[in-house]
Amino acid sequence: MASSAFQKVQIHRGNGDDFTFDAYIVGEEGAPGVVVLQEWWGVDYEVKNHAQTIASKGFRSLIPDLYRGKLGLDAAEAQHLMESLDWPGAVKDVAASVKWLKEHGSKKVGVTGFCMGGALSLAAGVLVPDVSAVVAFYGTPSPDLADTSKLKIPVQAHFGELDQLAGFSDVAAAKALEKNLEAAGVDSEVIIYPNNGHAFMNSSDEAVKRNKECGFADHDNEAVEKAWARFEAWFSKYLK
Repeated sequence: MASSAFQKVQIHRGNGDDFTFDAYIVGEEGAPGVVVLQEWWGVDYEVKNHAQTIASKGFRSLIPDLYRGKLGLDAAEAQHLMESLDWPGAVKDVAASVKWLKEHGSKKVGVTGFCMGGALSLAAGVLVPDVSAVVAFYGTPSPDLADTSKLKIPVQAHFGELDQLAGFSDVAAAKALEKNLEAAGVDSEVIIYPNNGHAFMNSSDEAVKRNKECGFADHDNEAVEKAWARFEAWFSKYLK
């Protein structure tokens, strides 16, 4: 069944874990699955924009609500929500989301995410065995959560050259990830986009305004288009 509108579903973690959470699904049933992980804002319009874009490229997108319905309406609130997140629990949400997609027709499932979600997508690549490939946008996990040198699946990662989030998504973090991926010996690409800052994929008018309020550097549409093309090529290669 194909649909351009989101459907809300409930997913149970399982494996003796009683947690149930909401998720939002869009795309053709039976298509390769992609778990799409939110930024620190929560499941807002922009992560839904990304999921719709991914579905339009022939994938089935599923967004797990890691904040359980909460949204960060400003940077301070978003920071609080991210700091309060149970990160290992969020990885369990990703694992349950991957399982749900496979049980509902997706033969292979990848994980992607943005900022906080980018870090979690890499962690899931290490910790969730059923993930086939990862595309991460401007975020890297704490070594306490996941050692990216232990990745065993293909990884593509995107960063902005002007990103100032030191140790998380700046150029130094991107280079450290690249080194770990080389050590892991997996097929990988780490792309750094000149003259683009953090959250450069957020190109809607509302998101651009919010990026400026957060002090992030500008983005350019050419970088966004190139990133989506690389995303599509990567997941088409490893999921289709």
